[in-house]
Amino acid sequence: MKNKKIYIYLGIFIILIVVVLGSKALFNNTSTDSQEILQTEQETTNDEIKVTFLELGSVGCIPCDQMQPIMKEIAEEYKGQVKVIFYDVRTVFGEPYKKKFNIRAIPTQVFLDKDGNEYFRHLGFFAKDELVKVLQMQGVK
Repeated sequence: MKNKKIYIYLGIFIILIVVVLGSKALFNNTSTDSQEILQTEQETTNDEIKVTFLELGSVGCIPCDQMQPIMKEIAEEYKGQVKVIFYDVRTVFGEPYKKKFNIRAIPTQVFLDKDGNEYFRHLGFFAKDELVKVLQMQGVK
Protein backbone atom coordinates (compact mmCIF):
# COMPACT_ATOMS: atom_id res chain seq x y z
CA MET A 1 0.00 0.00 0.00
CA LYS A 2 2.83 2.37 0.89
CA ASN A 3 4.63 1.64 -2.41
CA LYS A 4 1.43 2.31 -4.34
CA LYS A 5 1.17 5.82 -2.82
CA ILE A 6 4.78 6.55 -3.70
CA TYR A 7 4.18 5.58 -7.33
CA ILE A 8 1.04 7.73 -7.48
CA TYR A 9 2.89 10.77 -6.08
CA LEU A 10 5.82 10.16 -8.41
CA GLY A 11 3.45 9.92 -11.39
CA ILE A 12 1.70 13.17 -10.45
CA PHE A 13 5.06 14.90 -10.02
CA ILE A 14 6.24 13.78 -13.47
CA ILE A 15 2.97 14.91 -15.07
CA LEU A 16 3.31 18.35 -13.45
CA ILE A 17 6.86 18.72 -14.75
CA VAL A 18 5.73 17.83 -18.28
CA VAL A 19 2.84 20.32 -18.11
CA VAL A 20 5.04 23.15 -16.81
CA LEU A 21 7.78 22.57 -19.39
CA GLY A 22 5.23 22.20 -22.19
CA SER A 23 3.44 25.44 -21.35
CA LYS A 24 6.76 27.28 -21.09
CA ALA A 25 7.72 26.07 -24.57
CA LEU A 26 4.32 27.15 -25.93
CA PHE A 27 4.60 30.72 -24.65
CA ASN A 28 8.24 31.15 -25.64
CA ASN A 29 7.70 29.72 -29.12
CA THR A 30 9.65 31.71 -31.72
CA SER A 31 11.32 30.78 -34.94
CA THR A 32 14.94 31.54 -35.79
CA ASP A 33 13.86 32.35 -39.33
CA SER A 34 11.25 34.83 -38.10
CA GLN A 35 13.82 36.56 -35.90
CA GLU A 36 16.18 36.85 -38.87
CA ILE A 37 13.37 38.32 -40.96
CA LEU A 38 12.55 40.84 -38.23
CA GLN A 39 16.20 41.87 -38.06
CA THR A 40 16.30 42.32 -41.83
CA GLU A 41 13.23 44.54 -41.83
CA GLN A 42 14.60 46.70 -39.02
CA GLU A 43 17.70 47.56 -41.06
CA THR A 44 15.68 49.46 -43.68
CA THR A 45 14.37 52.98 -43.32
CA ASN A 46 10.67 53.67 -43.57
CA ASP A 47 11.17 56.25 -46.37
CA GLU A 48 12.15 53.52 -48.85
CA ILE A 49 9.46 50.98 -47.92
CA LYS A 50 6.70 50.54 -50.50
CA VAL A 51 5.01 47.50 -48.90
CA THR A 52 4.83 45.97 -45.46
CA PHE A 53 4.22 42.22 -45.74
CA LEU A 54 2.80 40.79 -42.52
CA GLU A 55 2.70 37.04 -42.06
CA LEU A 56 0.39 36.10 -39.20
CA GLY A 57 0.78 32.43 -38.39
CA SER A 58 2.40 30.12 -35.90
CA VAL A 59 5.44 27.92 -35.57
CA GLY A 60 4.42 24.30 -35.98
CA CYS A 61 1.54 25.04 -38.35
CA ILE A 62 2.54 23.24 -41.58
CA PRO A 63 1.51 25.92 -44.13
CA CYS A 64 2.92 28.61 -41.80
CA ASP A 65 6.25 26.80 -41.67
CA GLN A 66 6.20 26.46 -45.48
CA MET A 67 5.94 30.26 -45.69
CA GLN A 68 9.15 30.84 -43.68
CA PRO A 69 11.62 30.34 -46.58
CA ILE A 70 9.42 32.44 -48.88
CA MET A 71 9.38 35.29 -46.35
CA LYS A 72 13.16 35.10 -46.05
CA GLU A 73 13.58 35.20 -49.86
CA ILE A 74 11.23 38.19 -50.16
CA ALA A 75 13.07 40.03 -47.37
CA GLU A 76 16.42 39.45 -49.12
CA GLU A 77 15.36 40.01 -52.74
CA TYR A 78 13.29 43.13 -52.06
CA LYS A 79 15.36 44.60 -49.24
CA GLY A 80 14.71 48.31 -49.01
CA GLN A 81 11.33 48.08 -50.73
CA VAL A 82 9.46 45.49 -48.66
CA LYS A 83 9.34 45.17 -44.90
CA VAL A 84 8.65 41.54 -43.92
CA ILE A 85 7.28 40.85 -40.46
CA PHE A 86 6.20 37.53 -38.92
CA TYR A 87 3.90 37.39 -35.90
CA ASP A 88 3.29 34.08 -34.16
CA VAL A 89 -0.32 34.66 -33.15
CA ARG A 90 -0.31 31.71 -30.75
CA THR A 91 2.14 33.43 -28.43
CA VAL A 92 1.57 36.16 -25.88
CA PHE A 93 3.57 38.57 -28.07
CA GLY A 94 1.58 37.80 -31.24
CA GLU A 95 -1.92 37.66 -29.73
CA PRO A 96 -2.56 41.44 -30.02
CA TYR A 97 -1.82 41.31 -33.76
CA LYS A 98 -4.31 38.48 -34.18
CA LYS A 99 -6.96 40.78 -32.75
CA LYS A 100 -5.74 43.94 -34.49
CA PHE A 101 -5.87 42.32 -37.94
CA ASN A 102 -8.96 40.20 -37.19
CA ILE A 103 -7.22 36.91 -37.98
CA ARG A 104 -9.64 33.99 -38.28
CA ALA A 105 -7.32 31.40 -39.88
CA ILE A 106 -3.57 30.91 -40.21
CA PRO A 107 -1.49 31.63 -42.05
CA THR A 108 -2.86 34.98 -43.12
CA GLN A 109 -0.80 37.40 -45.19
CA VAL A 110 -1.66 41.08 -44.88
CA PHE A 111 -0.14 43.64 -47.24
CA LEU A 112 0.08 47.30 -46.24
CA ASP A 113 0.92 50.17 -48.58
CA LYS A 114 3.52 52.82 -47.73
CA ASP A 115 0.88 54.72 -45.72
CA GLY A 116 0.04 51.66 -43.62
CA ASN A 117 -3.30 50.94 -45.29
CA GLU A 118 -4.22 47.34 -46.03
CA TYR A 119 -4.53 46.78 -49.77
CA PHE A 120 -4.51 42.97 -49.97
CA ARG A 121 -5.12 39.93 -47.76
CA HIS A 122 -4.63 36.22 -48.39
CA LEU A 123 -5.43 33.13 -46.29
CA GLY A 124 -3.34 29.97 -46.40
CA PHE A 125 -0.08 29.13 -48.12
CA PHE A 126 0.85 31.81 -50.67
CA ALA A 127 3.13 30.77 -53.54
CA LYS A 128 6.05 33.13 -54.09
CA ASP A 129 5.21 33.98 -57.73
CA GLU A 130 1.66 34.99 -56.74
CA LEU A 131 2.94 36.91 -53.73
CA VAL A 132 5.35 38.88 -55.92
CA LYS A 133 2.42 39.97 -58.11
CA VAL A 134 0.78 41.48 -55.01
CA LEU A 135 4.01 43.37 -54.20
CA GLN A 136 4.19 44.68 -57.76
CA MET A 137 0.73 46.24 -57.33
CA GLN A 138 2.49 48.89 -55.21
CA GLY A 139 5.43 49.46 -57.55
CA VAL A 140 7.89 46.97 -56.06
CA LYS A 141 10.43 45.93 -58.70
